Amino acid sequence: MTEPADHPLVTAVKPLVDAMGAELLGPEQAQPDDVVLAWEGEDVIAVRLPQLSDSLDHILATMERRHGMPLAELDRRTKQSVVRTLEARGAFSVRHGVETVAGALGVSRFTVYNYLNREKDA
Repeated sequence: MTEPADHPLVTAVKPLVDAMGAELLGPEQAQPDDVVLAWEGEDVIAVRLPQLSDSLDHILATMERRHGMPLAELDRRTKQSVVRTLEARGAFSVRHGVETVAGALGVSRFTVYNYLNREKDA
């Protein structure tokens, strides 16, 4: 990024940008789909949002860090909780979302569908 990293706007939005897996750019680098943020009428930074499939990978990596281990090593109950969280965040609306999550959890697609159905039945 070409803008000063210590600008108050950059400081304020950086945790959110990092959590989303987005990218900060100088406003002159913004493309039509980027979000340009201004401070007191002056463009300061642009945010390039990730593709949905990249977001899912980012969310899975964040969950692994939060749990302190690969998701595949979690117990069944925790995996079910992960699936509920991912469903709430829209992970299964992404193409191949179920397959991606199943791979990260070390379970079959069928198991992920069972976790989803079990939640809906409850």
